[in-house]
Amino acid sequence: MGKFEGKKALITGSSRGIGKITALKFAEEGADVLIHYRRDEEAAGQTVEEIRKLGRQALLFKADLDSPEEIDAMFDYVQNEWGVLDIFIANAAATAFKDLMDIKAHHLNKTYQVVVNSTVQMVQRSVPLMEGREGRILTVSSMGSEFTLPRYANIGSAKAAMESLTRYFATELGPKGITANCLSPGVVETDSLTFYAGDRFEAFRDGVVSKTPLGRLTQPEDVSNLALFLSSSEASFITGQVIRIDGGLTINNHYPPEVAF
Repeated sequence: MGKFEGKKALITGSSRGIGKITALKFAEEGADVLIHYRRDEEAAGQTVEEIRKLGRQALLFKADLDSPEEIDAMFDYVQNEWGVLDIFIANAAATAFKDLMDIKAHHLNKTYQVVVNSTVQMVQRSVPLMEGREGRILTVSSMGSEFTLPRYANIGSAKAAMESLTRYFATELGPKGITANCLSPGVVETDSLTFYAGDRFEAFRDGVVSKTPLGRLTQPEDVSNLALFLSSSEASFITGQVIRIDGGLTINNHYPPEVAF
């Protein structure tokens, strides 16, 4: 039996990348998982099948986090299927990588709805399902919340807001026995990174690795391992924290901007 036997987890953006690896890790440890996706139904379905092969229940739900109505529908589904929830992880994000002077109102609105507004709504829906179950809330930020990166102002500022919200969640929900913590990965080797770096990916990757004391990029497994720990009973007295998983990148001269581009 795994340490999460009988637990129920909902992870947004869990069809690929960090979300998928985290979902599989929880399933390996005995949890049932809802796989949320917005667009890639094939990838989401593959993740569901992998979880079911582990002998765990996997629910599948498509929802645009830009829509409060679709968020409510997802949580109504969880309530009808499970009636409870132990772990909620706000992992999904959406943004337009643009210079700050080129960002339009609709870019900001989309990013803040998906990263900030939806997280508040989903935590509000999660908490009643966690009552009496020592629930765990995790948010996923990035180093761009504190350090400036090219074309990253939109999502970076939204992630900074998410970190602040996480501290408020911890303060308000602590009396209910619910912890809230934020994972802040370094430069994670995923499809999103390839998209962000574009045709300068190799130079970007090599520059980051050269500045990282542990000598490699962050992997999705590094992030999921911390998610498992913070969701466990061993971490029951850790709350309101923003924890970096970056191999020491951000302690090395504060990640000089020339590494990026």
